[in-house]
Amino acid sequence: MKVSFLNDYSEGAHPKILEQLSKTNYDQMPGYGEDPLCRRAEIKIKTLINNPDANVHFVSGGTQANLLCISSFLKPFESVIAVKTAHIEIHEAGAIEFTGHKINTYEGKNGKITPQEIEDAILYHYDEHMVKPKIVFISNSTELGTVYTNSELTQISEVCKKHSLYLYIDGARLGSALTSKHNDLSLQDMAKYCDAFYIGGTKNGALIGEAIVICNPELQNFFRYHMKQKGALLAKSRLIGAQFDVLFDNQLYFELAKHANSMAEKLSEGLKLKNIDFLIPPSTNQIFPIMPNKLIEKLEKQFDFYIWKRYDENNSVVRLVTSWATKPENVDLFLKSF
Repeated sequence: MKVSFLNDYSEGAHPKILEQLSKTNYDQMPGYGEDPLCRRAEIKIKTLINNPDANVHFVSGGTQANLLCISSFLKPFESVIAVKTAHIEIHEAGAIEFTGHKINTYEGKNGKITPQEIEDAILYHYDEHMVKPKIVFISNSTELGTVYTNSELTQISEVCKKHSLYLYIDGARLGSALTSKHNDLSLQDMAKYCDAFYIGGTKNGALIGEAIVICNPELQNFFRYHMKQKGALLAKSRLIGAQFDVLFDNQLYFELAKHANSMAEKLSEGLKLKNIDFLIPPSTNQIFPIMPNKLIEKLEKQFDFYIWKRYDENNSVVRLVTSWATKPENVDLFLKSF
């Protein structure tokens, strides 16, 4: 079997999560997120973001979280501003458009939307003959593994407030973003600057599941109706709540993300010693080295990874992703295979 650097959800779940699920397996509990495990996880999340009035909802995956939030927050004629590499634009099979909402895409810088691009979107869409931008969508970390700084997020938040836009953050890899050496944001900052975001569990040690956090009271009403209508109000929400209860016990969520980042750093440093350049300087658990095509063909015999794009006639950019469970010896094995 090949060693995988293809994604950060190839493994099952952290043993403590499996232990909790097994321990509570026969306990009879209410359904649809009304159980003690979900309630306990909610309290932990609200405490961490220092917002007792936030709403927390547990759903199965990131695409579902994005579809639910964006479609419920927007009027039929409103749209979303995002970078061209955004997950909602590239990897969600047109889910947002399927709900009737256009995505206004911009080039961005290293996977990040800029305040000027948001201003440009507002200036361009100036009357009722066009869609009306209402949500700014960003991911942290981004699809290119980069992270938003406190200054960048502050500026984006200010532009959103200036134009009465909602700021929504895809947090599929939020753990990796917040534990990056390049990060200066806290979970409290995230909640302060945005109207809603989600905390990714699937890519950080959970079997499955994300926690949607709605900070803006305007967006909280009737959200469970949207969940039910779109098949996201799960009878056994307890199974997701239990996992977040464990992840936010004794900093486990952040420890797992730190491990993923440290393995990516180990991999990056080893590649640099082999004179491998990168498309973008490594920041989190997704790294993008530029490799000769012949070397890629050799490595593919032993390892799984994603070829991101062609760089030139003889080289391509690959994406290597480390996880909460990546073994140091597998990183060593990759580096020794050159």
